[in-house]
Formats: sequence, structure tokens, C-alpha cells
Amino acid sequence: MQLGTLAAGTGIAVPDDTLMIGGLTSDSRAAGPGFLFFALGGVQAHGARFAAKAVEQGAAAVLTDAEGAALIEAGGGVPAPVIVAANPRLALAKMAARFHGRQPETMVAVTGTSGKTSVAYFVRQIFQRCGHNAASLGTLGTVTASGTSYGGLTTPDPVSLHAELAKLADAGVTHAAMEASSHGLDQYRLDGVELVAAGFTNLGRDHMDYHATEEEYLQAKLRLFRELLPSGGTVVVDPAQNKADRVLAVAEERRQQVLTVGERGRDLHLRNVQFSGFSQVLTIDTPRGEYKVSLPLAGHFQVSNALVAAGLAIAAGEAPGAVMRALETLEGAPGRLELVGRKDNGALCFVDYAHKPDAVDNALAALRPFTTGRLIVVVGAGGDRDAGKRPLMGEAASRRADVVIVTDDNPRTEDPALIRKAVMAGAPGALEIGDRAEAIATAVSMLESGDVLCVAGKGHETGQIVGKTVLPFSDHDAVRTALAQGARS
Repeated sequence: MQLGTLAAGTGIAVPDDTLMIGGLTSDSRAAGPGFLFFALGGVQAHGARFAAKAVEQGAAAVLTDAEGAALIEAGGGVPAPVIVAANPRLALAKMAARFHGRQPETMVAVTGTSGKTSVAYFVRQIFQRCGHNAASLGTLGTVTASGTSYGGLTTPDPVSLHAELAKLADAGVTHAAMEASSHGLDQYRLDGVELVAAGFTNLGRDHMDYHATEEEYLQAKLRLFRELLPSGGTVVVDPAQNKADRVLAVAEERRQQVLTVGERGRDLHLRNVQFSGFSQVLTIDTPRGEYKVSLPLAGHFQVSNALVAAGLAIAAGEAPGAVMRALETLEGAPGRLELVGRKDNGALCFVDYAHKPDAVDNALAALRPFTTGRLIVVVGAGGDRDAGKRPLMGEAASRRADVVIVTDDNPRTEDPALIRKAVMAGAPGALEIGDRAEAIATAVSMLESGDVLCVAGKGHETGQIVGKTVLPFSDHDAVRTALAQGARS
């Protein structure tokens, strides 16, 4: 593609409109002949320091900011054009969208602290039940009706994201739902995605290692509605959720359509919830009448997630009746309050991805109605992440559960004992077992009839990060192994 075509509409001046560009990258190691290398500012080093390497590998041009251009010049320059942009990250996303050129016809996105993965996973299922070839993208990777391709980030880098969207479109996927993380929004990874609707779940404490304040964290989330969703798009929100009012204010300011759900919602008004085994029977009032929906998921937070997903599908053009019927067939996302086994005495074992204080609170609250004995939780906190949430996670676990076992999550490069100590500070009297497999086995051995176990933190993950090494580990496998050993003893 010609450089002039890539840059059209961005306001970026390019030295040669006819220069052919064969690929885009912000990783100098991935640069090849004809590539446009984006030298981005980073936490540890500016990408401009690697511009010479990218050009040596064949990059045809370098795009960077004023600081990067100065660094390149100070280093002796490079034998390729250096293009200066006010916002190289935004330029990368816009150019990646144009370079790949294709994406599913109907795209929706969802942001929030908790629930993004479930909502995107639910929307894909609803689209499929409505007869579309659909996909979801996010923490679980790319999921389609035919399988899952695992990724490493909630919101991939723009080049990977737009390449994946083009691949989906080429495969016949017409409808897709994606997660929008605060990191991804702040770093302009989603710009260039053409959205018809965007949803918001809630705001709790998370990523305070990246965002300086909660307000900064919220502002990153609000970019989805303020800058990415067009004025003709629809905002879907549960007004009862924390900071929903701020999202609604942006929608009013942008004159976007609004679809509200939940107990305080207008369009999908939740009038009543009744328990029926592991299902919840919802009475939902809509402009087209009342619906009774048997939702096969536990937890009030999953009701809100399901209704946001339903709202996104309706905003994307699906008939409300078909969407309500689809809710009755939803499957929970892997590792999200997932029942993975039962002990011989009937005690239940769940795995959940809860790794934030609000998520721990919600998961345990969801399991309490199914607990006639004790509610036991195994919980830890990740290293190299927001340290302030660790005692809050311990406090949530201690408040909601009868027995708390504090263990290691992904300690990464931190001392695991110090992480556990911080969690224990919020859970006085908790049992501390550093080895995660041993902690899970101990919890399973404790289970008596009527008890429920929640193993929180890692959910669908199949590895444990210790130092900079990913060791094979699955909470699912650890629970099943402990159950099998108990059955044999």
C-alpha cells in the first residue's frame, strides 16, 4: 500500500506519497523489507532507540514523535525517511485499520473493571443464536463457533488486532464483540475499529499500578464512548452500576442513543429475580412487553452482565424476542464462576477469575445462596501489579467466606511471601499456604457436605508466572486432581 494512502485523513505530512509499505510494526525485531516502523515512547525506553535496527532489517520509513525524531538525529540519523506525528500511537491504530482494510460488518465493544470477558463471550453466543457467524475477542483470545485462539492481552496491539479482524472477516464472520481494556483505550489500540454500540459494566479498583488515580482510570474507560463510538452509535449501560452516571453523561454530550438495563434500566428493566437451582428466573419488562427468562448462570453480577450483552445485541439490530430466548442458552465464560467438580459428599468446587476486590466480593456473594455449610475460598494476588488492592482482596474474602486460604497467584518478580503478607493483612485468621496446588488440595480435603469451594484469581489461565517464567499450572486441573486423590483415599 502506498504511504500516501495509509496517511490519508490523518493530517500527517509524509515525504513521499508513492513509497510502498509492505507491513507495519512497533517492534524493531519484527521489521522487514518495506515496513513502516513506529518508534513509540515507552516506559523503559523510547522506540526511537531501535529505529536504526529496524531500518537495517529493511524498514522503508520510521514514524515517531518529536522526541523520537530528536533521538534519531542525535544518534546519527537513519538512511530512511523519518515522519513526525503528534500522536504516533493513534497513527499506528488508524493506519493498521486502513492497511488491513476489513473487519466484521457489525462490531460492538464493552469496557469496565469486571465483566468484560463474560459480556463479550455472551454477545458472541447471542449473535450465533440469532443466526450470525460471530466471534468474541479479549482475555480468552479470539473465540468463534469453531474454536478458540488464545491471546495474551485483553486488547491486542493495533497491528495484531486489525490483522485478526481482517482474518475474521475473510472467514465469513459478520458479527463480533470485543473487550476494551483501560490500557488498550489509553494506548489507542482500538482506534480504527468501526463500532455500532459500546457497553459499560462497572468501575472498581484495578490497574492502579498503571493509572495514577481512579479518575484517570475512569477517563481511559470513557474514551470508548467519548472518542471511539460515533455519535450515531448506542451506549448500553446498567444505571445501578458504579460510575454508570459518568458514561451516561458522555452519551448525552455526544448525543448518542442510550439503552439502559437492569433494576434501574428503562429498556430491559429487571423487575424480579428468583432462584431455580443454579439458574435464575428473570422477569424483564421491555417496550415490547414482558419476558420470563431462565438464565443458566449464578450470581447477580452475571444477571447484569447478561443484560448488558443482550442490550448490545439489540443495539446491533437483533430482535428483542430472539435475544431473550438466546439468554436461556448462555454458557459462562471459562473460569468465570465455573463449576469444575463435586466431592463425593456433594460439596461443590468452583473456579473463578476474580483477582480484584469487587470481583472476589461478587463471586463469593454469588455462591453463598448455594452454600448450606461453609463457604471456603482460596485466594492470592498477582505480583508487579497494583499493591494497594491486596489487603482489600483479603478483606473481601474474609467478609464473605467462612474459611480463607491465602496462597500465591502469579508472583512474577516480587517476593511471594510479601504478597501473601499484604493479602493476610486484610484477612486476619486466614490460613497461609504458599504452594497453590497444596492450598487447593487442602481446601478440597476440608470440604464437608453442604460446603462450597471457590478457587479465585486465575480462572482460565494455564500457567503460573514465577519470576519471568511461566510454569504449567491450571486451577481446574489442581481441583480435579485433589478430588480424584480424595476419592481414592
